[in-house]
Amino acid sequence: MLISPAFAQTAGGDGGQWTGLLPIVLMFALLYFMLIRPQMKRAKEHKAMTEALQKGDEVVSSGGVVGRITKAGEAYITLEIAPGVEVNVQKGAIQTLLPKGTIKSI
Repeated sequence: MLISPAFAQTAGGDGGQWTGLLPIVLMFALLYFMLIRPQMKRAKEHKAMTEALQKGDEVVSSGGVVGRITKAGEAYITLEIAPGVEVNVQKGAIQTLLPKGTIKSI
């Protein structure tokens, strides 16, 4: 061959291959602590709240329906949204647990 391959040397041998990976690792760590970890914490709190629901609790569903729990099963709960009007809702659809007496004040 007439043209020989040329090989470049690193300037100081300071592990230049790892310094290029450092920004990616830092970006992943930042992404984890800013987005993933808080979302996991919220999901854990929501799961604990839905597992602790019991008869008589006042809640708001994800659709904005406010009601009092009259029956609580494993997957579904029954909400009384008006006197004599009951609706079945999935437990996962409960968004907020309200303090007792909130429905009377509305």
